[in-house]
Amino acid sequence: QVQLQESGPGLVKPSQTLSLTCTVSGGSITTNYYYWSWIRQPPGKGLEWMGAITSSGSTYYSPSLKSRTSISRDTSKNQFTLQLSSVTPEDTAVYYCAAGRRLQGSRWSDYDYRGQGTQVTVSS
Repeated sequence: QVQLQESGPGLVKPSQTLSLTCTVSGGSITTNYYYWSWIRQPPGKGLEWMGAITSSGSTYYSPSLKSRTSISRDTSKNQFTLQLSSVTPEDTAVYYCAAGRRLQGSRWSDYDYRGQGTQVTVSS
C-alpha cells in the first residue's frame, strides 16, 4: 500500500516561497505509471491541480501557476517537493500530494493514493 505524507511550514509570509515535501512509502516514485502530483484546495473552493513529476523526472505545471511553481524530487529519499514563489494570501489552502494515472486530475477519483493534506496559511 502506497502512503504519502506532506510536510512543511504551516505559515508563510507574503512574497516568500512556500516549500513542501511529500514522502512516499510502500512504493517508489520511479514507478513507471504514476504522475506524482501536488493539488491544493483553498477554503470554500474546489481542488486545483498544481503540477506533477513523472517517474523519469519530467515535470508538468498548471498554466496559471507555471511561472511560480517548481517540482523536484530526491529519489534517494523517495520524496518530491513543491516550491511556490511569491505567495499571497490567495495561496492559502490545504495542500495535498497524490499519485494518479491521469495528468491534471481535478477529482479525488482521478488519484489512486493521496496524503492527508497540510494546511498552509499565507499571512504576515
